[in-house]
Amino acid sequence: MGAFVQNLRLSYGQKLFLLATLPLILAVAAISIIVANQSRALADREIRQLESQLIEAKKDELKNYLTLARNAFINIYGRAGPDDAEAQVLVSQILASMLYGNEGYFFVFDYDGTNLVSPRQTFLINKNWTGLQDQNEVPITDELIRIARSGGGYHTYDWPKPSTNEPARMIAYVNGLQDWEWVIGTGVFIDDILASVAAARAQVEARVQRTFVYIGGITLAAVLLVFASGMVINIRERRLADAKLKKLTQRVFDAQEEERGRVARELHDGISQILVGVRYALDSARRRVKVGDNRAEDTLERGMDHLNTAIHEVRRISRDLRPGVLDDLGLGPALRALTEDFSERTNIETEFETVVFRNRLNPDAKFSLYRIAQEALTNIERHSGATKVSIDLRGHKRGATMRISDNGKGFAQNRSIKEPVGGLGLRNMQERVEQLNGNLRIFSSKSGTVIVAEVPLSNILPAEQDGGKRKETNA
Repeated sequence: MGAFVQNLRLSYGQKLFLLATLPLILAVAAISIIVANQSRALADREIRQLESQLIEAKKDELKNYLTLARNAFINIYGRAGPDDAEAQVLVSQILASMLYGNEGYFFVFDYDGTNLVSPRQTFLINKNWTGLQDQNEVPITDELIRIARSGGGYHTYDWPKPSTNEPARMIAYVNGLQDWEWVIGTGVFIDDILASVAAARAQVEARVQRTFVYIGGITLAAVLLVFASGMVINIRERRLADAKLKKLTQRVFDAQEEERGRVARELHDGISQILVGVRYALDSARRRVKVGDNRAEDTLERGMDHLNTAIHEVRRISRDLRPGVLDDLGLGPALRALTEDFSERTNIETEFETVVFRNRLNPDAKFSLYRIAQEALTNIERHSGATKVSIDLRGHKRGATMRISDNGKGFAQNRSIKEPVGGLGLRNMQERVEQLNGNLRIFSSKSGTVIVAEVPLSNILPAEQDGGKRKETNA
C-alpha cells in the first residue's frame, strides 16, 4: 500500500500538466452536459408538439368519420321510435358495412355493455363486455359508455389490431344515440405515430451521442496539444535551466578561484614577504649574538615589528573572509570598520553614515549587504580613481537601503550589470540582492558612480522585546 501511495506522487511537470488540463476537462464536461440536456429538452418539446399535432389530426379525422356515419343513418334514426327494432337493424347493417382503410370500422355498444356491431372482430358481437380493460388496466367499455352518456368524446387505450391481432395504441371517438341508449364510435390506431416519435427520440439520442464523441475528440486533441506544448516548453526550459546552472556553476568556480587567487596574492605579496623579513632578522640577530655584537637587540626589535605586521595582515585577511564584528555587533559596526580600514589602506577619504535600526536584519541580508559594500570598495580601489567615497545605511518602512557613491571616473553607460567593468564584481552584487528579493540600481557617469542596494521588509526581523519595550540594535 505504501509503495502504491508513493507511486501516486506526481512530479512537478505532472502537477503542472494536471493544473493545465483539469480545468479544461471539467469545463468541457460541464459544457457537454449542458448542451446534451438543452438538446434533449428542445428535441423533446419539438417531438411532443409533433406528436400532439398528429394525434389532433387523427382525432379530427375520427370526428369526420363519425359525422359521415351519422349522416348515413340519421334519417332512419330520426323517424324511428325508442323501441323500433327494424330501424335498429337497418342502422346496424349500415354501420357494419362502413369499412375504411385496412383497420377502420365502426362499433356499437348498448349502455348495458353488450356489443351490437363489430364488423372486423365479429366474436365480440352479442356479448356483454362490462368491466373490460386493456393490458394496462385502462377501462374500455365502461369508459366508452360514460363518455357517450355525457355527450361524446375521445378515449385512448390498447386494442388488438384486426390485421395482426397484436395490441396497439388506439384512439376512439364515441357519441351516444340517447333514444336507443347506444354507444356508436370508431377508432384509429396510432402505433405508426408512436413508432415515428420513438424513431425521432432515437435520432435525437444518436445526435447527442455523436455530439459527445465530437466534444470528446476535440477535448482529447486539446489535451494532447497542451501535453505536447508542455513537453516542448518543459524540455526547452529544462535545457535553459541546465545551461543557466552550468553557467552559474562556472561563475561560482570563477568566484572561488578569484577569491583563492586574491588570498594567495595577499599571502605571497604581504605575509610571505613579511615572514621572510622576520626570518632574515632572526638569522641576523643569531649571528650577531654568536659574535657578541651589541646590535643583535635592535635586529630582534625589527623582527618583532615585522612579526606584528604579519599578525595584523592575517587578522585583516581573516576579517575579509568572514568579519567577526558582523556576527557580534551587527552590520553598522562591521561597515564602519570596513570603511575605516579601506580609508587607512588606500588614503581615500571615506565617510560612513547610518541610522540606528529599530529592527534587525536577518543574517543573510547582513552578510549580503556587507559583501556588496566590500565588492564596491574593491572596484573603487581598482578602477575608479576616486578620492572620496560615501556609504549610507538606513532602515525604513519598506526595508533597508545601502547607498555607496564615489567621485571617480565611472564606466560607460552602455555597459550592463551582466557585462560590467571589473569582472564578476557588479554581477555578484546583483545576484546577492536578487537572492534577497531586493533591487540593485547603478548610476554611473564621468563625475562618479552611485550604487543603491535595497532589501525588502521580509528581510527585517522583529525588534527584540524586553519588558514590553523595544531595544534599538545596530542592524
